[in-house]
Amino acid sequence: MVQFPNCKINLGLHITSKRPDGYHNIETIMVPVGWTDVIEIVERDAQVADKDLLTGSYLSEKVNFYSYRNPIPGKAENNLCIKVYHLLEDWFNLPAIDIHLIKNVPIGAGLGGGSSDAAFCLKTLKDFFSLTISDHEAKTLLGKIGTDCPFFWDNQTAFAFGKGDEMRHIDIDVKDKWIMLVYPNIAIGTAEAYSGVKPKAPKVDLELLPDLPIESWREVIENDFELSVFPQYPDIGIIKDQLYTMGAQYASLSGSGSTMYAIFEEEPELPSTWKKFPHWIGQLA
Repeated sequence: MVQFPNCKINLGLHITSKRPDGYHNIETIMVPVGWTDVIEIVERDAQVADKDLLTGSYLSEKVNFYSYRNPIPGKAENNLCIKVYHLLEDWFNLPAIDIHLIKNVPIGAGLGGGSSDAAFCLKTLKDFFSLTISDHEAKTLLGKIGTDCPFFWDNQTAFAFGKGDEMRHIDIDVKDKWIMLVYPNIAIGTAEAYSGVKPKAPKVDLELLPDLPIESWREVIENDFELSVFPQYPDIGIIKDQLYTMGAQYASLSGSGSTMYAIFEEEPELPSTWKKFPHWIGQLA
């Protein structure tokens, strides 16, 4: 059984305060984007993927895990997909399976690729074994994995607040807009990104975004991580400037990673100097 975990972008990201539990309160709007990984769950020892692309594996009595293409940092046994499987083991006696993950979405990119893999792994396990899991139960389980994992269960544009784990649906009119994502081959960890930011009151309430023309977003919608990321990695800021030179209606850093994205009225053409960077161009749903 195959699923295609998609990534997300952040329209604005405000870090508003430091919490007593060590986390930060944030406000952001998360939008699904069509750059995807591939996840397949099969019966034990089924051969389904090209082993020449194998970049990681973990074998155990209950679950074998294989990852392909982009290497995933850390030990394979700590992958979020395996954590999802074991959390389900607390509820159900699952048979042994193999999980194959083709990793296309870059790591440390601010696109939520790992969180999406976890959510889609749960969706796939639910369907594969015909498990009875409510939406509330699924989101509760995913919340134990990561703060933005529950977003990918509904996979709809949402205003996120608190630690980023509280969400409500919001309608943003970006249908048929084109988007370009450019990953400059720089992985930025969450702790590194947060180390250089200071919480502050946002310029604008992001829930007002549906009422603002996209041409005005450049002036009022900010990702606070740009204040810490750009001084450390000036090339990322240069990419943002170039995206506006290309005619972008809005350009921004996504999440706490290094990916720059831009929204265009018409399909953009990737500059030849950026072809060395992992990238994705497509329409927003």
